[in-house]
Amino acid sequence: MNQSARHRTVFYFVIVFFICVAPFSQLHAEGDEDGNSNIKGKVITNEGLPAVGVTVTLEGTKRNSITDDDGNFHFKNIAAGDYKIEVHLLGYETIEKDVSVAEGKTTYVDLRLQISEKKLQEVIITGNRYKLTTAQSDYVAKIPLKNLENSQVYTTITKDLLKQQMVYSVDNAVSNAAGIQPMWDATGRAGDGGAYYSSRGFVLSSQLRNGVAGNVTSRIDAANIESIEVIKGPSATLFGSPLTSYGGLINRITKKPYDKLGGEISYSTGSYSFNRVSADFNTPLDSNKHILFRMNAAYNYEGTFQDNGFSKGYLLAPSLSVKVNDKLSFSFDAEFYNGTNTSKPFIFFYFPASQLGATTPKELGLDYKRSYSAQDIFQVSKNQNYFAQMDYKISSQWRSQTNISNTNSFSDGPGAYFYVVPNSVVTGNPNAAGADYLARADQSTANSTSQATGIQQNFQGDFRIGGLRNRFVGGLDFFAQNSNQLFYGLDFDTIPKSGNIVAYGNFNMDNLNKTLQNNNPWTYPYRYKNNTYSAYISDVLNITDKLIASAAIRADHFHNLGNFDQATGKYSGKYDQTAFSPKFGLVYQPIKDKVSFFANYQNSFTNETGTDYKGKTFKPEQANQIEGGVKLNAFGGRLNGTISYYDIQVKDIVRPYAADPNFSVQDGTQLSKGIEAEIIAKPAMGLNVMAGFSYNHSKYEKADPDVEGRRPATAMSPYTANLWVGYSLLTGKAKGFGFGFGGNYASDNMIVNSVYYGVFTLPEYVVLNATVFFDQPKYRIGLKVDNLTNQEYWTGYTTMNPQKLRSVTGSISFKF
Repeated sequence: MNQSARHRTVFYFVIVFFICVAPFSQLHAEGDEDGNSNIKGKVITNEGLPAVGVTVTLEGTKRNSITDDDGNFHFKNIAAGDYKIEVHLLGYETIEKDVSVAEGKTTYVDLRLQISEKKLQEVIITGNRYKLTTAQSDYVAKIPLKNLENSQVYTTITKDLLKQQMVYSVDNAVSNAAGIQPMWDATGRAGDGGAYYSSRGFVLSSQLRNGVAGNVTSRIDAANIESIEVIKGPSATLFGSPLTSYGGLINRITKKPYDKLGGEISYSTGSYSFNRVSADFNTPLDSNKHILFRMNAAYNYEGTFQDNGFSKGYLLAPSLSVKVNDKLSFSFDAEFYNGTNTSKPFIFFYFPASQLGATTPKELGLDYKRSYSAQDIFQVSKNQNYFAQMDYKISSQWRSQTNISNTNSFSDGPGAYFYVVPNSVVTGNPNAAGADYLARADQSTANSTSQATGIQQNFQGDFRIGGLRNRFVGGLDFFAQNSNQLFYGLDFDTIPKSGNIVAYGNFNMDNLNKTLQNNNPWTYPYRYKNNTYSAYISDVLNITDKLIASAAIRADHFHNLGNFDQATGKYSGKYDQTAFSPKFGLVYQPIKDKVSFFANYQNSFTNETGTDYKGKTFKPEQANQIEGGVKLNAFGGRLNGTISYYDIQVKDIVRPYAADPNFSVQDGTQLSKGIEAEIIAKPAMGLNVMAGFSYNHSKYEKADPDVEGRRPATAMSPYTANLWVGYSLLTGKAKGFGFGFGGNYASDNMIVNSVYYGVFTLPEYVVLNATVFFDQPKYRIGLKVDNLTNQEYWTGYTTMNPQKLRSVTGSISFKF
């Protein structure tokens, strides 16, 4: 990406920022609360719930206020005197209230709407209808904590945003977070088949569900998703090393049962034979509504923009909650995924780019719409995940939470792999230039399984010592992994990569089975067991009402039972490692609950096996982050934003020993630093804006000479940006009609970058999407277009992966 293009990206983000902020300027100018006359109030329903997005008018003036997500409204800096407040409910009887305001004082008013909740939902299409933010998380700090009180950066992607965008998978939804870039689509292979992303220059995947282990190795359906938390930076202190990366983690928050009969049934269809049916059903199971049940289910089928390929599968996600009494409750959840899919083309680089005569996909000349394999080369994948939680209120200040999770993935069947091959290798002529050939290969899994079990005990406290508020969590964590995977495969053939390919159809299941039977395929058993025993404590301390400090530490003991040797029938190579992971944070709010300045120090680690050339046992690799920035939650939650600068230093990286390639040395270092900015705003009623921008600078500092000083091939595009603008009509006969528009930008991405292999770059791209919908209390109709410009673009790290062309999808939902 050239310099001017980068400047344009920054310019566009700044423009979006000011577009979001400008509508708030008049409200901001209404004056300071201190020493002025004000009216503050709250509007609630007759059931005591906040009435969100209600227009409150000050009669006789041009002033009005819109209630926020808590039902609050505020008239600032008004003249002393008598006023009449009016609340209009779109055709219903106007509510009026006389109010007297004294000089320099604030008058408080509470208004209750005397209409049924059902009618309120029919009349008020609120700013909360498509809620893009949540002010608080129960998971990021493992205690309930507001975003402005948390020194860590995270993005919450709500189900309302997914509904407006008509997004059906977690894999696609994550692109709404600033600084997150898709790298690999899910393959479905047991153990390692989930989708991969890059954040802050490091690869990560979605392996947590409600804060505990919940890995899914196929496409993760969004049917059971309440929200998604993308938590940034090294996070091993509270979440452990096996489930996180130095770039952060992705935590899926699932839908919970509630105390009424309700649900929704949806059908969607569209391009590439896309068909989807989903259902959400909820009901109490007893008259006291202490036992609640919810079932989410979905079936999904989709073809491909290429000549061959498909994926299909279903999800069943039952959930049961049991309230024993006011202190004790239980919840039980399960996820059942079953899928069948062909491999999506991943193009590997076995040979240096200099031998290929190409440094970009366009120069390489692959046929974008060809899959290079037959429709019957597919695998079966399954996930069975089980979860249980016990929540016990010990006292008004303490509670106990026990979590048990068990995840199981399975895969069986072939997977197509492709390698671009230089002409000199195929023809045997060392002077032949270019790369006109593609090697086709198989890498299969045979009844492979991967299992993870987690047991976690947390004690949460909210108490005061010496008048200072402490919010504390202490926990014990046991995590066990048991892998029993078998990989096998072989090279199938080499064909021209474009034009008239006579042998194109030969790569099918019958021929592949014959080739496997008549040759000696390579095999690679990947069978191991390991256990991790951890303890952690964390405390968030209110030094003053505006100054908050936090500290946490984790002690982690990793016990690897070793790898299984089929010849001996035993595990060998066991080892133990102990690591400590600290975390510190500081938050200062110059304007309470509206603006916070934050700084953090965060740590993660990776267990390393083996010894160096001196026989010294390797210690865990460490990553340490220093970050600072500002968070905003202003105008009743209508303007939210975060901007931060981070610096991540990785040390103790195991790298080849220059003096003897048979050995390694643990002295490597890596740097990753950058900025991230995110805005989530409601500039006007019915209008929502979500925008993000990131810049990342990564390089190997002390490393093998082949890559030293270079950007890692796994580090993502240096510049990324995301934008979504949604609008829905709130009044009139067309209320409920709306539209959305947005997309993602990524700059050039070097997926090969070394002295030996050269440089291969995926070009920058802009992908635009749009939706239009009509949302009513009983039904919803929607239409979306993905990749509006029908752009050919590639993602990947160390590989190049073609992405879907333009597609159109229609959807209809019935609610009850």
